[in-house]
Amino acid sequence: MSSAPVPSLSPRAIALIVLIGAACVLGLAPILVRLTETGPAAAGFWRFAFAMPLLLLVTARPGAEGTGRPGRWAALAGLFFVLDLSFWHYGIVMTSVANATVLCNLTPVVVTLFAWLAFRDRPGRLFLLALALALGGAFAMAAGADGGQGTNPLLGDLFSLSVAVWYSGYFLAVKAARRTMSASRVMLWSTGIGTPLLLMVALVLGENILPAGRGGWMACIALGVMHVVGQGGVAWALGRLPAGITAVTILIQPVVAAGLSWLVFAETMTPIQMLGGAVVLAAVVLAQWSARPKTQTGTEPAGPAPVNL
Repeated sequence: MSSAPVPSLSPRAIALIVLIGAACVLGLAPILVRLTETGPAAAGFWRFAFAMPLLLLVTARPGAEGTGRPGRWAALAGLFFVLDLSFWHYGIVMTSVANATVLCNLTPVVVTLFAWLAFRDRPGRLFLLALALALGGAFAMAAGADGGQGTNPLLGDLFSLSVAVWYSGYFLAVKAARRTMSASRVMLWSTGIGTPLLLMVALVLGENILPAGRGGWMACIALGVMHVVGQGGVAWALGRLPAGITAVTILIQPVVAAGLSWLVFAETMTPIQMLGGAVVLAAVVLAQWSARPKTQTGTEPAGPAPVNL
């Protein structure tokens, strides 16, 4: 008796599985930052430092294009990434993990708004509605905190909200760099340029650079591995999935982060914060859907979407 053949997965299904896995991996970031036993910017430095050997292996492996030289856009991406991690890591410490992760995922809204202001690419009414909902949801998350979710919830929310701007700059710089460089090379140089800058920020702010114990070192190493696996998985999937699907799927990240913060740090959210978080996520989905490009057949072509890491 012969067994039925096992159907093979399509390339699109494989890309979706990789994207879901990468989003779940990136949901570990705020948890690991708090476990590093270092300052917030120092945690970003160790994330980059431990990622660099792995990135060098990826770009220098046989058959790869090699490390090459950094271009100005890759350097600018590194600068924006430093601002991204510095503000977000401080936000993670000052506010709840859920707030920090949800607010920074307003990046798709910021990118579309920038295109409107800079390039006169006027969005439709649905996007304007999404923008209003996102701002209202963000305000609800900040105003609904119970005061026991970090050292300074309001300032942490503002820092996390600013991350959407910094990561938008990073995304646009990477998009420009990708015209002449591969994704792995851009990732290598943006990380390499950002490593000493993050160390400088940590030193200027007087942070604790070295973890206090073995647990802190393990968290720093895990951040580096997470950076390569999560960021690399998203970068690989971005070229194989439509932008709308990518933007919706990556919203798994704040859900995973909120669940882990509840398990690890016993963080809870007030009902107002839950409602605000749901409104923000819905607004990001609506903004991405309303701003998606159309082909002549009305379907959405494949392309990258901004994602925070």
